[in-house]
Formats: sequence, structure tokens, C-alpha cells
Amino acid sequence: MQGIMTKAALLTAVYLAGSVNFSLLLFRILRRDDPRNHFSGNAGTTNVYRQVGLFWAAVILFLDVGRALIVSQVSLSLFELKYVPWVGLALILGNRFPCFHQFRGGKGVASYLGFSILISPIAAALSALMWLGVYGIVRIAFIASIFMVAVLMLGTIVACGYQTEAVAGATATALLILYSHKQNIAVLFGRRISSDPL
Repeated sequence: MQGIMTKAALLTAVYLAGSVNFSLLLFRILRRDDPRNHFSGNAGTTNVYRQVGLFWAAVILFLDVGRALIVSQVSLSLFELKYVPWVGLALILGNRFPCFHQFRGGKGVASYLGFSILISPIAAALSALMWLGVYGIVRIAFIASIFMVAVLMLGTIVACGYQTEAVAGATATALLILYSHKQNIAVLFGRRISSDPL
């Protein structure tokens, strides 16, 4: 029972850590309007880039990935490997639905990348290359992100030995991130319909 309570407390702490949104804090420091009020309405790296440029977007990416690396290291030391993906899910939940920011946060892609680096470094590297390759072709960031997340999910599953708990945790995380892009998908789908001569 004590072990369960300890794990529950850690998952809660991870969610709270994920709920600290660096881009929102940055914009307050820079005395800029809430980034969620512009462009995609997202508080993630891509929207930061659109509004304040590459340097600050890189800072946010570094902070998100760095926090996720720390969370991953702690989870690997405290959890059985098959349960580690669920810690990642808690982190992404915090990033997506931050309790400190009206439950409106980012989409969790950078956090998932950072969390996966220690679990499957090869998959993390391949996912970054996948993002660059897909973005270079379609020039749409969220499509590249979806491919990245798919690679990270598969890499996590393989690294965790295809254990049922790990498969479920990694799949739930990927689906959450995919769900977070539902508006982008709807807009893209609508555009394709409108441009279809049939």
C-alpha cells in the first residue's frame, strides 16, 4: 500500500511539474500578451517561434526537454521499466492541461521527446530526423510532430520489451498528443475538402 501511495504521489508531482508552462512565464517576463491569444492559440514552442522568434523558441524547447529529461531519470530510478511510460503520460497531461494556467497549455511534443531520450535514445534521434524530414516535405509543423510522436511511441514500446503496461502507457500518451492536435487536423481536413474539385 505504501508503494502505491508513493507512486501516486510521484505521478501527482510529475503532473504538477508539467503544469508549469515555460512559454507563458516567458511571455510575462517579456511583457508580451498571452501566446494563447494569437496564431494557433497554443502555448508551445512553435507558437513561441511565430511570436518572438527562433531564440526564445529554442529557450522554451531547451527548458521543456530538460525538465522531461529530469523526470525521466527520476522515473527510471523509482519505477519498473514497464510503468515508466505512465510517468510520461502524467508529464504530458500537465503540459496539456496545466492546473496553474487555466488548463490550457501546450501539446506536449517537446516534453515527450525529452522524456524519451533516456528510455530510447535511438528512437529519440530518429524521431528528430523524422520531424525534420516530414517538415521539409510538407512544411506543416503539426504533421511533422505527429510522425515524431509515432516514432517515440514505437521506440518506447520496443525499449520496454513490449510489456503490456508499457504498450498501454505509450499508446495513451501518443493518443493524448494526437487528440491535442484535433483542431489542426480538422482545419487541414477542411482545407483539403474545400480544394477538392469533386
